[in-house]
Amino acid sequence: MAVIVTGKNLKVEDVYKVAYGLEKVELHADAVERIKKCRAFIEKRIEAREIMYGVNTGIGEFSEMVLTDDQVGQFQKYLIYNHAAGIGTPVPIPEVRAAILGRINVHAHGNSGCRPDITQTYVAMLNKGLTPVVCNKGSVGACGDLAPMSQIALLLMGEGEAFFEGERLSGTVAMKKAGIPIPGLKARDGLAAINGSNLMTAMAALQIYESERLLKQAEIAAAMTLEALMANMKPYDARLHMLRGFQGAVTSAENIKRIIEGSDLLGKVKVKVQDAYSMRSTPQVLGAARDQLRWTRSQIEIELNGVGDNPIFLPDDQVVLTGANFQGSPISVPLDMLGACVTMICVISERHAWRLRDHDLRHFRAALEPFAQPGLERRLAGFPDQGRGHVFRAHAQPVHGRHADRRAAYPVHAGIHPVDPGRCRPGRLRFYGHEHRFENPADH
Repeated sequence: MAVIVTGKNLKVEDVYKVAYGLEKVELHADAVERIKKCRAFIEKRIEAREIMYGVNTGIGEFSEMVLTDDQVGQFQKYLIYNHAAGIGTPVPIPEVRAAILGRINVHAHGNSGCRPDITQTYVAMLNKGLTPVVCNKGSVGACGDLAPMSQIALLLMGEGEAFFEGERLSGTVAMKKAGIPIPGLKARDGLAAINGSNLMTAMAALQIYESERLLKQAEIAAAMTLEALMANMKPYDARLHMLRGFQGAVTSAENIKRIIEGSDLLGKVKVKVQDAYSMRSTPQVLGAARDQLRWTRSQIEIELNGVGDNPIFLPDDQVVLTGANFQGSPISVPLDMLGACVTMICVISERHAWRLRDHDLRHFRAALEPFAQPGLERRLAGFPDQGRGHVFRAHAQPVHGRHADRRAAYPVHAGIHPVDPGRCRPGRLRFYGHEHRFENPADH
């Protein structure tokens, strides 16, 4: 079944279906009418020679420069040329398809002012399996995804490159083979095609989908580990987590308990009074990731269904608004949290795997028996903390996992750097998808 694009109800699952499942896309009839209505609104204002940012003016520091009638059409073409400056290897095809879907959904609101032909050309690209070649490094985030979206927009002029039927072709040849008419660019079309954080959002949606699958798999693996190690299941009693109040922990505990349902661990075999920390804290760790993933998904779906553009046209109110709705911070902050969540899932899973592999662990309890003091609470004795009832000894603990892996979870949104101090752009992220794409982390 085709994904119907309305501008309002696009979900992470829809993005994944179009990106990886090659699901067909259909622009809702109401969305087409909204696009036409908005275009008629701005064409009327162009004829009246009313000044509108990015339509008959320059952009950025040239926003006060009014264009002549001859310059209006040419400006959109050179705008794309100027920003199609990405470098590096091609972005994976699914991510580009997801970005195009996101841009179609922006247009579907009827506030971007482009011609319907532009949006329908993007729909045809998805449905015919034609994917523009987009380089994996360039401007992103604070100024919108101008470089990657411009490389997509080159196809609207029959330029650039595209993948089609397993070949990398010139834009003109690819569009001809796919049977897609080249619409060209007129007033406003170019800026309406690029002015948003659509590739960044597309990558985020795909990463959320995969991260949610990872979380489910982590819970299944945790249940199997508990079974193998004959764990005490009291830490997975939902009542324990309801008392603290975090829904994610409640859900993770219930999921793991449900997987183990019918096991001898639930009251039929003798288990330890209390298991190791990593075995009993799993609901708290995976639950925290679950809560943050839920929030991250909500933020990304807001962006997927929002009007990320500038300027924005309100034909019903006869108003043109300028602002910065292309800005990437509302996406980058949740993505930073997503990176931290994935790291948390990996760390607790690594600790489970370590316990399964450690052949000496079974001797640990027997080795401590001589140090237990009869008649007193069970505690560690004979160490420097003797007599103080400490559960843990102070010790230096190495970081689990490679430093480079954890480094990928560090916040990126706080590391944007100024590109034109004193003007309109406070910063710009250099790497797409909010990822650290370093070939050799030691070199950075």
